Amino acid sequence: MTVAKKARQKPEDAEPGFEFPEFDEPGFLRHEFEQFYATIIAFVLGVVVGIAAYVVGRLAVPVAVPFGVGIAGVVVGTLLIRQVRPASSEYTKGDWASLVVLIFFGFLGFWLLFAGLSP
Repeated sequence: MTVAKKARQKPEDAEPGFEFPEFDEPGFLRHEFEQFYATIIAFVLGVVVGIAAYVVGRLAVPVAVPFGVGIAGVVVGTLLIRQVRPASSEYTKGDWASLVVLIFFGFLGFWLLFAGLSP
């Protein structure tokens, strides 16, 4: 003889479980397009700062000077993005970190590329 267990009954006054909030598709797309434009600006700034560091490096100065130009370019680049993109106040720390890394490695890459190509 088998005895079936009773199914657990939820009390009527029990709290409902977790429910996902409604997805804000226009807000999501607005944020992603904003990040796309900021990324394009950061890449262009990385290239410009890399070229500026190369030009300064051709003036027979110590290597620390072009590197300092690059670091200053990263700082000025983030300030420029804040001025150009009005929605930058909504960026998260991760958004800013990715933009700073992109400017820094863009500067470093183009500076070393041009320095390696020059005689």
